[in-house]
Amino acid sequence: MRKLIAFDIGGTKVKHGLLLEDGSILSKGSYDTPSSSLELFLDKMVDTIQTYLDNHDVMGVAISLPGFINPYTGYSEQAGAISVLNDQNLKRLLEARISLPVEIENDGNCAAIAEKMSGNAKGCKDFICMTVGTGIGGGIYINGRLLRGHSFRGGEFGFMITQSSEDPMHNNASTTALIRSYKKLKGINENEKVDGETIFLKAEHDYSVRRLVDDWIKKLSYGIFNLAATLNPQKILIGGGVFTQQGLINKINNQLDQLYWWKEIKIPVEGCKHDNDAGMIGAMYNFKQKHRRRRTF
Repeated sequence: MRKLIAFDIGGTKVKHGLLLEDGSILSKGSYDTPSSSLELFLDKMVDTIQTYLDNHDVMGVAISLPGFINPYTGYSEQAGAISVLNDQNLKRLLEARISLPVEIENDGNCAAIAEKMSGNAKGCKDFICMTVGTGIGGGIYINGRLLRGHSFRGGEFGFMITQSSEDPMHNNASTTALIRSYKKLKGINENEKVDGETIFLKAEHDYSVRRLVDDWIKKLSYGIFNLAATLNPQKILIGGGVFTQQGLINKINNQLDQLYWWKEIKIPVEGCKHDNDAGMIGAMYNFKQKHRRRRTF
């Protein structure tokens, strides 16, 4: 079975792995996202690719990238937290330095593709996948087809305004927003590293932190409610590193049940199957689909 190198590029970490074309992960790793310059970013990616090539025969490189991504050309008009890739074409930049084909897709769309092909949306024609991390994104399937939007902004749920302020969900319901609120509550320096797992552990014994988490879940549930009301999908899947926390999906469903009109539009809200690997797996399937159409894979 053929192999691919896959990358899931995030604002803080770049995850990478060697995958088989059935979605199996043979090996994986990660490194801190080099965000100070484009040259450093490319050098680290090329070095990582070369390490795989030293030991394996691979067919190509598949990339999951945040932002407004043209999956047909590889151009990123805006690349989320990875500002060095704004107004850049990572596909062309890499293909100029390595002798392999490269394919790129938006990270939320990659997560949705992974869940559609071999995850908890297998068999669904209409579903939404929401990813919660540095920001909030996702992918939408309608009638069995991925909805990218006419300018590749479909699934940018983090820009929704769900309350009476002008703050979008990126600023009040992402994992970053939860961490920022926790630091403010506890008087922690904004440069100090805190992760979501730490906050959920504190919430078990600290009432003020538990209230903070509950408020964050409420804000997130508003966005989920609106998506269900707008598109009436078969289900909504929620993913992202923080959703490895046991019981978090149940808490979201409990919060949704407290919203009066939820009973009128209620649908299953579940976790993603592939968790933190969804970006890499979806990027691999995206690569495979494109090259199957071109009959090159």
